[in-house]
Amino acid sequence: MKPLLMLSLALLPLLQTGTARAEWMERVEDGIMGTRIVVELWATDRAQGSAAIEAVLAEMRRVDQAMSTYKPTSELSIVNARAAQEPIKISQELFDLLSTSLEYSRITDGAFDVTYASVGYMYDFRKHVRPDEKQIAAALPGINYRHVELDRKNGTVHFARPGVRIDLGGIGKGHAVDRGIAVLQARGIDHALVTAGGDSRIIGDRFGKPWVVGIRHPDRKDEVIARIPLEDAALSTSGDYERYFDENGVRYHHIINPKTGHSASKVRSATIIGPTATRTDGLSKTAFVLGPEKAIEIYNRLEDVDAVLVTPEGKVLYTEGLAPPE
Repeated sequence: MKPLLMLSLALLPLLQTGTARAEWMERVEDGIMGTRIVVELWATDRAQGSAAIEAVLAEMRRVDQAMSTYKPTSELSIVNARAAQEPIKISQELFDLLSTSLEYSRITDGAFDVTYASVGYMYDFRKHVRPDEKQIAAALPGINYRHVELDRKNGTVHFARPGVRIDLGGIGKGHAVDRGIAVLQARGIDHALVTAGGDSRIIGDRFGKPWVVGIRHPDRKDEVIARIPLEDAALSTSGDYERYFDENGVRYHHIINPKTGHSASKVRSATIIGPTATRTDGLSKTAFVLGPEKAIEIYNRLEDVDAVLVTPEGKVLYTEGLAPPE
């Protein structure tokens, strides 16, 4: 579970209404994709609202079944087992998400790279297990997004060399959030929040008021370093305090530097705001690898995203669109 965001559920009171059947509804579910799912929506009918929430959770379970590396029968696990031997026919959904992942690899100069799993699979943060330098050196050549070859005509994926593994942990939750939002929109829901761990997307407002999202302090989970009002937007926060263990004064965490195979440590947390959770999730790891200055430069070039970064020294940095007045 990634307790990264202090959401509007805690910061704003529920809207009162004179309509007996219309109300805000909320569901919290633990365990899907290994994290906490929150769905909050405005429903004009309680039964329809409950059905909409159940549909969101069902969609997220479907995404998890298809894209989890922890499930040996998932589509992604089958790709990892066979794609180095032959091109594998994959679903349009997975093909599109891999295409988006490769696009983000190019945008971030390789800082985002789903093939990080070629080394990353050897880490077990719950059991405090990490690969040694010899193991990293042997597996590191497998990390390179260019090893992932997509054939759009045939709808296949192929790995250019043995030893390549992919993991969509850096973008999959954002994709699941977007799928949940699509489910709600198809049912006519206009005001809602869907969250999976550190990834959230909002549609609409709270009837004249924005949703307010708080970004937590990297070390003090009950302290908020910034509150951001949002409408019709997505937000993702990644931090070195999500899945980690400390050993001999070194923090080993789940955001892996594709160039070294070690945990990336150039920032403590990164929050990205943009149009979709897939986009914000995929771009939130960049600063850990490239450092705050280079990452801010990249984010400022992208017209549809903004960012808040916390450096190892505790300094808070903003992109141009969020910078507070001097």
